[in-house]
Amino acid sequence: MQSRIKEITKQYLKDIIDIRRHLHQNPELSFEEHQTSAYIQEQLKKMDIPFKAGFVKTGIIGYLKGKNPDKKTIALRADMDALPIQESGNLEFTSRNEGVMHACGHDAHTAALLGAAMVLNKLREEWEGTILLLFQPAEEVFPGGAKLMMEEGCFEGNEPEMIIGQHVLPSMKTGHVGFKSGMYMASGDEVYITVKGKGGHAAMPHSLTDNVLIASHIIVALQQIVSRIVPAQIPTVLSFGKVIANGATNIIPEKVEIAGTLRTMNEEWRAIIKSKIKEIATNTAKAMGADCDIDIKDGYPVVHNNELVTEKAISFSKEYMSEGATELMDIRMTAEDFGYYSQKYPCTFYRFGVEQKEGETGSLHTPQFNLNEDSLETAAGLLAYLGYNFMQNG
Repeated sequence: MQSRIKEITKQYLKDIIDIRRHLHQNPELSFEEHQTSAYIQEQLKKMDIPFKAGFVKTGIIGYLKGKNPDKKTIALRADMDALPIQESGNLEFTSRNEGVMHACGHDAHTAALLGAAMVLNKLREEWEGTILLLFQPAEEVFPGGAKLMMEEGCFEGNEPEMIIGQHVLPSMKTGHVGFKSGMYMASGDEVYITVKGKGGHAAMPHSLTDNVLIASHIIVALQQIVSRIVPAQIPTVLSFGKVIANGATNIIPEKVEIAGTLRTMNEEWRAIIKSKIKEIATNTAKAMGADCDIDIKDGYPVVHNNELVTEKAISFSKEYMSEGATELMDIRMTAEDFGYYSQKYPCTFYRFGVEQKEGETGSLHTPQFNLNEDSLETAAGLLAYLGYNFMQNG
């Protein structure tokens, strides 16, 4: 079956690339993927694949049915949204939408899922069950399309036994894929702290609360959470990237705003850390004569790759890919709303390489990102092979 899927994928490769280029040229931001959704629906209609649309306004579930469709159900997922970035470069298919760009590869994810659907649709008499084609909006913006689609009942009446997702990786060689069993990607929460006190003339610090100094103490004090409170074996990051102290050389402002991110790989400790942030920030401010407001916005949960599902996926990948092209990966402290699926269903979320053979690939979330389109053959073909094997042998 490896050779058949590879052959069929090659037959559809031009179509897959054309789909990716259309999506890349017409990117839409999170929760605004209306034209993208309409285009995907047209592609599903061409394949005579029934679907339901309108989840979180633009989300789609396609129902690809083999023989005996009630026997088993799995889901294959792709995200659809782009980023608020102005693309650089002069591709034939550079973004037409000012200030919007597919800088995270979601155009490739969607094209690969449609390509896998083409392959599996052609082979539908050779596998049993139902494969849900999950086209999800708003991966890039809290609270995330995954959470909202499930809350709207996208799987109602069609609960999947497992969900498979994939993502581009610019630093990986095109034609390679990478898997990580167990904890893979971190949770991602946003931390907002406002220090409030009496401002005034900087030359008279005895008559005010130095809210800039207090904010600095809070930032330093919070570092002990990672270094001294959280167990060393639990990967954790607490970083602050924004401090607004709108005073002057001789003015201490009445408030200072701090914003940062919390990342960890353990859901139990995630809750403990958030309580410690509030406790330490509040007490530090109080001890120095100020008040402190803390707002922690819950972001995406940990992406946990089910060990059994992932080990099977690795085995299938080694069958399909060339020798040495299936890599084992380390954890990542970046976050993904695929974590919502992995908290509820057995899942695996893996990477496929998109590195350019010549020239710059660029990094994710940058204006220079430009993936190698040869990667779409791997992305679509392996996804189809995984779907087929999990239906037949999983």
